[in-house]
Amino acid sequence: MSAYLDRAHSLLPRLAERVDEARTLRRLPGATIQDLQETGILRMLQPARWGGGECTPLAFFTVQHTLGTVSPATAWVLGVVGVHAWQLALFDDRAQQEVWGDDPSTLISSSYAPVGKVTPVDGGFRLSGRWSFSSGSDHCQWVFVGGFAPTPQGAPPDMRTFLVPRSDYAIVDVWQTTGLQATGSNDVVIDDVFVPEHRTHRLFDGFKCDSPGNAVNPGPTYRLPFGQVFVRSVSTTAIGILEGALGVFKASARNKFATSDGARVMEDPHTQEVLARASTVLDEVKLVLARDCEEQLAMARAGDRIPLDLRVRHRFHSSRAVVRCVEQVDVLMNTSGGRALFQDHPLNRYFQDAQAARAHYANNPAKPARNLGWVMLGQKTRDFFL
Repeated sequence: MSAYLDRAHSLLPRLAERVDEARTLRRLPGATIQDLQETGILRMLQPARWGGGECTPLAFFTVQHTLGTVSPATAWVLGVVGVHAWQLALFDDRAQQEVWGDDPSTLISSSYAPVGKVTPVDGGFRLSGRWSFSSGSDHCQWVFVGGFAPTPQGAPPDMRTFLVPRSDYAIVDVWQTTGLQATGSNDVVIDDVFVPEHRTHRLFDGFKCDSPGNAVNPGPTYRLPFGQVFVRSVSTTAIGILEGALGVFKASARNKFATSDGARVMEDPHTQEVLARASTVLDEVKLVLARDCEEQLAMARAGDRIPLDLRVRHRFHSSRAVVRCVEQVDVLMNTSGGRALFQDHPLNRYFQDAQAARAHYANNPAKPARNLGWVMLGQKTRDFFL
């Protein structure tokens, strides 16, 4: 991990310089994607057989949150696009060959909401629909989209990820937002295209940790539950946001004098308490989520089944970490005075990005909390995105 982390740190000055450009473009600059490609960071979770790093999720998420300290949008796109190399490794090898055969650096965007119209046909499916929030889509040549494959009456639902090439979908520019502006999370439209069976991945296979791609990618990194890895790819950016906001707040407090009475802000007891609480929350969420990653990977390495009650708890931890980080960013913002209201103030940017990160469905802890309490009372899980 140390080599990738060193590369991430080397990128920070360049990413910081591009923040304004990226916000204006409403997507990451091409130079940033090139940097992430040349350092191998975008391919950390790609199998070694395709020239990727085949790193642990913890290594990947550590790099992601590091980049998020200066460029939350870069961290967000890295999280959701970089994790797709991990999921493609779960697909039938024919799909991997189609995407990576000519160019192993080819990227995939996504929108997993199961809103597509799916019609079974010989050899696969016909697929239509419009999906939102496909982050980084301008830089990708394929897309993952969600949908339910029809099943016999009474059978359990069959949610799948459908893999579609760039020639078969249109990107609609709708990304006009107050936070994470540079993620380019536009809509994807598909109009009645054929998707062969081998270019689909069943959520149930990801849940069982037994996917077609495991035949060629047997490493423990690819024996982890799909739901557990995916939710961390969208929660980790919030850790970087809090760390970045904390750095801005500290630097300001050291040199700032109150307008009202000229007192040094750093001598204000409230300022000191705010810093102490925020730094402690940052430490806590890092430790808990790192422990969760290591615990699951140890089980995968041992060939053990990762129990459902543990998955339920870790799912809640992932979502709750985002809320805890956003709460602290809110406090930092509210303690920073009127100047922080201006759009070009760096703390305001972290504040807006934090709200945007919190808005992702997977980062809402309400349902995971209720499900965890339900399971703790001896009942069966009501959530299978685990």
